[in-house]
Amino acid sequence: MKRPPKDIIESARIISRRALVMGGVQLGVIGALGWRLRSMQVEQADEFRLLAEENRINIRLLPPARGLIFDRNGVPIADNEQNYRVVMVREDAGDVGEVLAKLTEIVEIDPDDLMRAMDEMQRRSPFVPVTIADRLSWEDVAQINLNTPALPGIQAEVGLSRVYPWGADLAHVVGYVGPVSDYDLGRIEDPDPLLQIPKFQIGKTGAENKLEQTLRGSAGTRRIEVNAAGRIMRELDRQEGDPGKDIQLTIDSRLQSYVQARMDGESAGAVVIDLENGDLRAVASAPAFDPNLFVRGISTTDWKALNEDKYRPLAAKAVQGTYPPGSTFKMVTLLAAMEEGHVAPDETVYCPGFTDVFNIRFHCWKRGGHGNINLHESLKQSCDCYYYEIAQRVGIDKMAEMARRLGLGVRHDLPLSAVAQGLAPDKKWKAEVRGEDWRIGDTVNASIGQGYVLSSPLQLAVMMARLATGREVTPRLIKLIDGVEQPSGLSESLGLNENTLRRMRASMNDVCNHRRGTAYSSRIVDEAHKMAGKTGTSQVRRITPEERAAGVTKNEDLPWERRDHGLFVGYAPYDNPRYACAVVVEHGGSGSRAAAPIARDILLQAQYGGPPPLEAYPTAIRDQIAEQQRRINARIPPGAQGRNRV
Repeated sequence: MKRPPKDIIESARIISRRALVMGGVQLGVIGALGWRLRSMQVEQADEFRLLAEENRINIRLLPPARGLIFDRNGVPIADNEQNYRVVMVREDAGDVGEVLAKLTEIVEIDPDDLMRAMDEMQRRSPFVPVTIADRLSWEDVAQINLNTPALPGIQAEVGLSRVYPWGADLAHVVGYVGPVSDYDLGRIEDPDPLLQIPKFQIGKTGAENKLEQTLRGSAGTRRIEVNAAGRIMRELDRQEGDPGKDIQLTIDSRLQSYVQARMDGESAGAVVIDLENGDLRAVASAPAFDPNLFVRGISTTDWKALNEDKYRPLAAKAVQGTYPPGSTFKMVTLLAAMEEGHVAPDETVYCPGFTDVFNIRFHCWKRGGHGNINLHESLKQSCDCYYYEIAQRVGIDKMAEMARRLGLGVRHDLPLSAVAQGLAPDKKWKAEVRGEDWRIGDTVNASIGQGYVLSSPLQLAVMMARLATGREVTPRLIKLIDGVEQPSGLSESLGLNENTLRRMRASMNDVCNHRRGTAYSSRIVDEAHKMAGKTGTSQVRRITPEERAAGVTKNEDLPWERRDHGLFVGYAPYDNPRYACAVVVEHGGSGSRAAAPIARDILLQAQYGGPPPLEAYPTAIRDQIAEQQRRINARIPPGAQGRNRV
């Protein structure tokens, strides 16, 4: 059907209007695109030129400065030092092998470090920086920076690394840091992103480990712009993190260094407690190790040497080692009996050299016996038979209760690795742990610190601190955190009879200062500084009836590991107690010969704040002491010998 002319004209008009609108829209779009293109090509040319080269913005974490650790006098014992290192981002490097080959032409890198870095790159995300080498010189860093265009993905950085200026002297207290391992990450449920930073250091042992959260701080960030080759073009923004908090310990590094030197050549542990506030002035274990070896990752050779040493330098014997306390436990037995009214001060017990209990013979250390002996003489001469008798009266449960009251068999809460709980056994313990009934022979053994009883040097020092003061002295290792004083370790009275304590202290005074006392040869002759204490010798082997009949083999004739442990606990000055001390010498033979002389020297050093005058020692040994002081002073770091104590 033919359309009317009028319709044809109307259709043409509509089409023309639509075409005009469409054309206008098209012109508008083209104009906008043209304006945008002009803006991009002229006004934003530099910015888009970088984008055209595949630039991108990266956000990198900034590790915070680790908090420092100081001794009680403000002397740094864990410090930070600058560390130049080179890192690689695998995603930016392209051909990793080729880049590393070029890098080794510029700076010398240990092949083992290269292999470790390549293994780590395979395990980590491609955008995570991995440390290739650290401890570089400034000249090495300068060479790397000059050749950055030829080393895609390679960056030279400066950071902080831990250093321990006192070396082995404080190794078991401060501990050490090391690079985060897969094992560390596996133990943490929600790991801090900081731990992903290459070779980020965290505390592994000692205070470094136990106070990790306090010392670590929080990460900062920086936004950087890098090109396709991984080269940093510019830093867009930086936000510094919060450094870790500084910590001040109660340790006197000067005294600590002396104690370590005094125990040189022994396998031993010693603890010194300030009786005014419970501050641990020295916590020493010998031999020790250099914690700086672990900061970068210890070598196989060094690790093997430490691990195979029979004196166990890695063990913190002062807090971790547990030993039968021997005769140092006799004060526990005696206090338990006196508090329960089972023994009077003037009552005597006959010692023929042995005690028979249900057809089992328990021997005194003195083969011929001590004859009739009372409370005072029993401690002074360390008669075993006296304690065999009174222990049967008081019973093991009361003895164990008194031991825990004095700090034995108790895990003291300190920021140190593997602080031992020790063992103050009782009937319930044996039934639950051993599945056996307690026997009277067990009580007799425990009365002189043998059998199941175990104590650490730390616990023995706490025991002596409580006996010297009559108060519940609690050991304290942290003095200040970020300048804030921590709670004192001096607490309330133990509630023990003061007359009983006075008698016991008088007996311990005679142990050291009476001619028949077991520690008389280690006495202090300076009246104002003389010490009181108790020797102890604990067996590590069973003496058979046949050996006893033929004559007990002398310790010096036995292999080292079969000799008795030597122990001594003491405090000074006797009239006004200020310091308590405990020393354990592994396989030292006897407490009077091995441990007491060390404790005497330590207590004198603590009281005088440095080398004591020779007049404090008996005349006969002054030449020997003078030579000993020269030898020790030569070993102590020079900076330690001139500092004042507080």
